[in-house]
Amino acid sequence: MTAILETEKVTVRFGGNVAVSDVSVTASLGQITGLIGPNGAGKTTLFNVITGLQTPTSGQVRLDGRDITKLKPHRRARLGMARTFQRLELFTSLTVRENIRVAGEIRNRWRGSLLGLGRDIGLGAEVDAMIERIGLSAVAEEEVASIPTGQARVVELGRALMTRPQVLLLDEPASGQDDSESAAFGTLLGELASEEGIAVFLVEHDVALVMDVCDHIHVLDFGEVIAGGTPAEIQEDQTVLDAYLGSDL
Repeated sequence: MTAILETEKVTVRFGGNVAVSDVSVTASLGQITGLIGPNGAGKTTLFNVITGLQTPTSGQVRLDGRDITKLKPHRRARLGMARTFQRLELFTSLTVRENIRVAGEIRNRWRGSLLGLGRDIGLGAEVDAMIERIGLSAVAEEEVASIPTGQARVVELGRALMTRPQVLLLDEPASGQDDSESAAFGTLLGELASEEGIAVFLVEHDVALVMDVCDHIHVLDFGEVIAGGTPAEIQEDQTVLDAYLGSDL
């Protein structure tokens, strides 16, 4: 399957420290790609390079064949890239509905500036549909500050989806979720990839979730890619077992 997102030999140095070294990874439409490894392996740094928050020392990032290495984050978002963060980045004084709606309004302003058009008709209906799709109808009118972390993670996902991305990057989205929430989240990600055709790129320490939902997995250790393959192949890779998974499997 053709990759829509590619990094080629990306390196990031902070002074004398190398956070990421010659990393080449891909993510394809309609698939969930995992990025795993020990703490400090360089996963979030790589996500920051992909989304434009960190300038690489060398290497290239391509989206649908286009070199986007020098583009600002908002330009990448307009091209179809969305991201969530390890630390929740939500408007906590707003309701679930308002958090999701604001993303749709921003997206429509992008379209207006590009096409000379006004906002889409029916944004409210789209917000309602998104809230139902991600399973938060029961808390739609609650302030985000008052809902559990597991649900807040889903709000962040819904807000990212409202930008209608081609590529969705999720940085530890299952953090704070219980087992049932994590299972439902994994099912939703599978639907987004298979039914909506989105490329989902996932950093996650919940190994069971990664192995259950991912089509392909890249493994980082000390800033380098040490393995890549299907979940079954990764679970049998002795280098990965020694560096990260160990007896967890």
